[in-house]
Parts: sequence; C-alpha cells; structure tokens
Amino acid sequence: MTTYEAGSFRDPDSAVFRSGGKVLRGLSGQAADDWDRLSATTFFPELVAAGQVVRTTAHEGDAPPSPRGQPWARVIEHERIPVVSYPYEWPFAMMREAAALHLDVLAAALDEGMSLKDGTAYNVQFVGARPTFIDIGSFEQSTGPWPGYRQFCQTMLFPLMVQAHLGVPFQPLLRGSIDGLTPSDVAGMFSGLRRFRKGVLRNVTLHSVLERKVTTASETVKSDLKSSGFSNELAKATVKNLRKLVGSLEVAKRGSASDDDHSVWSDYRDTCSYSDDDARAKQAFVRSALDDGASGTVLDLGANDGAYSLLAAEHADYVVAVDGDEKVVDLLYRRLRAAGKENVLPLVMNLVDPSGGIGWRNRERAPFVERVRPDATLALALIHHLTIAANVPLPEVVSWLASFGGRVVVEFPHVDDVQVKRLLANKPAGLFDDYRREAFEALLEEQFLVHRQQTLPGGTRTMYLAEPKP
Repeated sequence: MTTYEAGSFRDPDSAVFRSGGKVLRGLSGQAADDWDRLSATTFFPELVAAGQVVRTTAHEGDAPPSPRGQPWARVIEHERIPVVSYPYEWPFAMMREAAALHLDVLAAALDEGMSLKDGTAYNVQFVGARPTFIDIGSFEQSTGPWPGYRQFCQTMLFPLMVQAHLGVPFQPLLRGSIDGLTPSDVAGMFSGLRRFRKGVLRNVTLHSVLERKVTTASETVKSDLKSSGFSNELAKATVKNLRKLVGSLEVAKRGSASDDDHSVWSDYRDTCSYSDDDARAKQAFVRSALDDGASGTVLDLGANDGAYSLLAAEHADYVVAVDGDEKVVDLLYRRLRAAGKENVLPLVMNLVDPSGGIGWRNRERAPFVERVRPDATLALALIHHLTIAANVPLPEVVSWLASFGGRVVVEFPHVDDVQVKRLLANKPAGLFDDYRREAFEALLEEQFLVHRQQTLPGGTRTMYLAEPKP
C-alpha cells in the first residue's frame, strides 16, 4: 500500500510517500537535476555521515503519480525517523539547535553553489537529541538571496526571540499557526525600547516595515536583487549573521539566581513523597515490566526530569518522554544532547490538551496520537494529577491509557498519599470520593489484563503492569 504524507503536498517538484515500510520521495525533472547536483557535492555526504542530514539513497522501483498528476522523474529513499515531532512540541534549547542546524546546512550548501528553497522549522526532525535536516527536496542551485529567510524568521528565529527576550513560551503560538509568527505581529510585541534588544531591529522591525511596503512578487524581487549584484555572498553574509544571533539567544533569567532553573516541576524529584525503599522498589518494578516483552518504543507520560525515560531506554529501542513543563523538558534535552543520547526524544505537551492536527484540512501536521504507537507506556506519578488536578474522570483516564494499544506500567497513588492529600486540599469536600484504589482496579480490569501489581514499601502507592484486552 502506498500513501502520500499529508504534509508534503505543497511542493510541485517533490513529495514524500510511504510504500512497503519505506520512506520514499518522488522528484520532478527539475528536482532530479538538483538531486544529481547535490549528490556530486562534497558537503552532502559529509553532513549525512555526521547525522546532520537524513541518510538518502537512490531507489529503483515503481512510484505513484504525483498528487498533481504527472509521473515522477526519479524516486529516492530516506532513512526513517523513529517518531515525528513538530516545533510546537520542542523546548527552547531544542528549537535553537534546530535553527542552528538549518543555518549550518545552508552555509555548507552555499559554499558549493547550492541553496535551500525554504527555511521552515518543519524541515528539521530529531533522532533522540540529535537534530537532522530532512527536506532533501529543498536543495537547489543558488541564485542569490536566500528565499527561505522569511520562513526561517517566522517559524524559528521569531519564536526563539519572543521567548529569549520576552519570556513568552513559543509553543502555544506556533501551535496556533502552521506558518509561524508574522513580522507585524512580532513587531507589536517588541514596541518601545524592546525593539533595541539583540537582533530585533534588523530581523523584526525592518522586516515588518518591508512587509508593509513591498508589494512586488517575491520572484521579481529575487531577480532584481540578482541583477543589481546581490550574489551568493549576500546569502552567505545573511546566514553568518543569523547563525551568530541564534547562538547568542538564551531564555531570560527571572528572579534570583537560585530560581533560574526551577519551575513547578523542576524540583519535584526532591520534594515528592518517595522514600529510598519506595524509589528502589518502583525502579525494580519498571525494569522488570519492560523486561517482560519486546519494547521497540516506550512512551513516558509525565516524564518530569526523565529519570524513568532513561531507565526505559536501557530496555527499549526508542523512548518518547513527554511532559507539560517546558523548563523541565528543556533541562532534560540539554542533558541528553550533552550525552549524545539518540534514543530518547523529549517533548513539551499538555497531556490534557495534546497536539492535534493542524494545517490544511487539519491533516498537514498529524495529531500526536497518530505519530506515536508505543509498545509500552509509562504512567508514573500521573493518575492523581489528571484526575484531581485536571478534573479528568477516572474512567476517562483508564480508557485513554488503553487507547495507546501496548502494555502499560501505571502507578496509582492512594487517597492517603501525601501528594494526593495536597491536591485534595484544594478541592471541595466529597468531589473526588470515587478516587479510590478499589475503583481504579475495577476500571483497570474492565479494559486490561493485569499481569502484576505491587504496593510500594511506604504503603501509599501501587504499581501495575497491564495490557489491553484483545
């Protein structure tokens, strides 16, 4: 069965499709010429070998016709990305690494007379903590100014600047617009003295003014600039300045120095109610549960600092670590990147409001639940937050866990657990009388086969290993 990727339909010269478990890309005649030119360069195999560009080879085989009706001139095959993620799921440091990689790839291409058609953040994917450029169809012969500058600003640079200079997380902003943040919108955020912050005048204020004044078609502008002497050197200078700016951006520090790396959840591991015996028993249970069966992909829901994601990575091919606290995920990504970890993917996501489909017909960027089909799911120290703090009924939570399809390792904190008591103290009396271990176990047994359970030594939390009923 052959299926086209819903997010690759915009480029008439290139489109990605899946066939027989392979990730393939169809190329038009022009794109095939660009591919031949790219294959003959020095930089391309070097970047592929370094893992900075997705491994791509020629493919001999049939291909479906282009969505626009014409047959493809050539088909190439890409190495598969384990789990696809999107910019609105990345923490700050992850976005900065993606932006830096995009510019590094472009700089290498410009040195050999090639360029990139666009500059969107969706051209980058992550293999664990390693960013990888994936849009081979974007490479073309350089003809002067970089046509992807606007896209790069809207989907990468502006989000970074908004969070670095203003302390406003970019994830909700990008989730609301597949095309990113417009120059005029961002210029409004940098009014007054804010416009003098690093990189704002050139890339935001001036960009916004030009956006309002220039009405000439972009291809005409490119042609005029080229005829006026703006050659490859202008693009190189632009990329060099952008790369320096991106590398200098960092999240604004607020409060005292001791607060710099703290958020609601960043010190949770130190303040939670586990004794050493509880922690050891919990780790042993999770290890044993993951050893019970093949775990190609593990999904860690509410991963916090990633301690159990890293434990799972010892028993699985790939781990997706999801948490709603951007600062916690950012710290985890930095640690994974420094360690060169390529089988743990950290993502920012509110589990009560996960990433849905956006773009054309809500299918251009797929919902999170369609991109991750785990063999095992970890739901540790999570149930009470969903049920009590977020008011999600306990039956809904259990049904949600079953929807992932694989084995589940779930922890249920009892009503007398100190963290549960703390959450209940902020709720009206009697509102969560159904939050009981017996009720949870009954719901679990309705939809799951429970293979094992163990109450931790402290007596206030129980671990379960279960799998959905056939």
